[in-house]
Formats: sequence, structure tokens, C-alpha cells
Amino acid sequence: MYYSILHKTRYRYSAPVTENVTEVRMQPRSEGLQRCLSFKLTTTPSARVNSYTDSFGNIIHHFDIPAPHRSITLTAEALVILPPFDPLPQALDPAAWYQLDALKSNEDVWDFLVPSHFARPTAELKRLAQELDLRRRDDPLSLLCELNRRIYEVFDYDVEQTTVESPIDVALNSRRGVCQDFAHIMIALVRLLGVPCRYVSGYLFHRVEDHDRSEQDATHAWVEALLPGLGWIGFDPTNNLIAADRHIRTAVGRDYADVPPTRGVFKGRAESHLAVGVKVMPTEAPIPAEEVQTKPLGGAVLPPDEPESEEQQQEQQQ
Repeated sequence: MYYSILHKTRYRYSAPVTENVTEVRMQPRSEGLQRCLSFKLTTTPSARVNSYTDSFGNIIHHFDIPAPHRSITLTAEALVILPPFDPLPQALDPAAWYQLDALKSNEDVWDFLVPSHFARPTAELKRLAQELDLRRRDDPLSLLCELNRRIYEVFDYDVEQTTVESPIDVALNSRRGVCQDFAHIMIALVRLLGVPCRYVSGYLFHRVEDHDRSEQDATHAWVEALLPGLGWIGFDPTNNLIAADRHIRTAVGRDYADVPPTRGVFKGRAESHLAVGVKVMPTEAPIPAEEVQTKPLGGAVLPPDEPESEEQQQEQQQ
């Protein structure tokens, strides 16, 4: 399947700002079966865009706009091929648990076994683990499929409950949240089992017949667990899915803090407003930019009295 992706991000400021430096993580990864055939990032005002690859293999574009400005528009266009996935086995050999134990000395996966900024074993998380009777049993694949389903059943989808900076306890206490929250909760639980688990930022192609809970015109998030003999396998607890040929990966990391679609700072005393629009279509041609409308995300960000450097508002994944 070929997918054409158009992701528009607009920042508006209540007063002119300067020295705006921004990082962008929107280029789909070429990894496994997924291949990014083309990618283009444009900015208004125009800026020179450079890129580098981080330690997780994500391609990060970055630019700066030093002159005064009242808005920035980013337009990312990508063409991706993602063939159908082979079905997973029903289960793994129970001995796979011992193979996972051997990974604890592997420095390449250590970051995905220990707590991280958003995926921490809080008291509330441990209470959920007890409620779900979370312990090593059967085999790793069967257990993670069950955990994926249980998170889907236990939590309600609610875009008003949390923000991009919410710790997992907000969703754990209310049993409500969005894909970013559910991914962090599942990552923290899976790591308690000694299974390497990472956060995935990307897009989900929505079909009417699938009745997905996640927002259609937004970025999406899910998790990947490293399983013996299978490699990194994606689990989407928001929609109770195994990630396959509708899940398009842009970045991976320990949690959201490693992979925000945009991150930046600017100088100036101004309120900032963020609006985002996303469209994913099965196609062999790019989506015309005028077909995507941005919508506001969150509230205004009000900096302090002094015109110090301010962090750019970030996009919550839904």
C-alpha cells in the first residue's frame, strides 16, 4: 500500500517573536517493511532546513528564523510504501521469557527496559498492574496481546482529560486519556515484565469499517515490544490493534519526550497558539496542501514578563 501524508502545523503569536529555533520529527522511518519514498518539509516564513539522525535512528529536521515574525507554518509531505504484514503466530514458546532475560545485558535495548520521563512505575501504575494480574505467564506474545486488549477495555478515550505534559497518573486516576497516555501506561507495564518496549510516534490510516477510537486528523502513538524471533512488534492499546499496514512510523524513543513532532524555543513576550492538520490517504500521488485544514490544539501559552527564551507549544498525540 502506498500512503500520501500531509501534516500541517501552524504557530501564531500575539506579538512579534525572534530567534525561533525548531526541531521537526515528521519524516517516516525506512525500517522493516516500511519505506519512505519521498519527504519534503517547507516553512513559512522561508528558512533553510537541515537534518541529522539521532541515536534512535530518527531523522530530525531543524531550522531557525531569527527575524521578527508573528506566525510559522510547517508543511510536511511524504510518500510511504507499507506492504501487508505476515500474520503473527498464535503464541511463542514459553522459553522466550529466558531469552528476554538474556537481553538485560544488551546495551542496545537497555534504554527500553528502564523507567523514562513519562513511563514510570508510579504507585498508581503498580495498582493497575495488580488489578490486571500482571505477571509472567504463558508466553510474552500472548501476554502482551492480552495487556493491549485490557488497556483498551479499562480506559475511555477522552481528548479533554490530559495534556501533552500530563504524567501517567492523570490518566490512571481518571481512567481516561488519549493514545499518548495509553502508550506510556503500556510501556511502563511491559518494562515491569522485563520486556524491552519503546514509544512510537506516527500516523494511523483510518477506515470507517474499523471504528478506531483515535482522532482521524492527528498524529498517533503506540508501542513496540522486542520479542524473541519476531523483532519489534507494534501494539496499539488505544484501538486494540496489532500495528500493521495502517500504522506509519515516524519516530521511536523511550517515550514522548524523545519524539515530539515539533519542539522549539523563541524569544519574545507573546501568547502562542498551535493548530495542526493531518491527512493520510492511500494513493500514489501527493495530497494537495489546500485539502488539509489545521485545527487548534490546547490553549495559549503565556510567557513571563521578561522576553527570555520560551519553549514552543508541543502537539499532544491523539
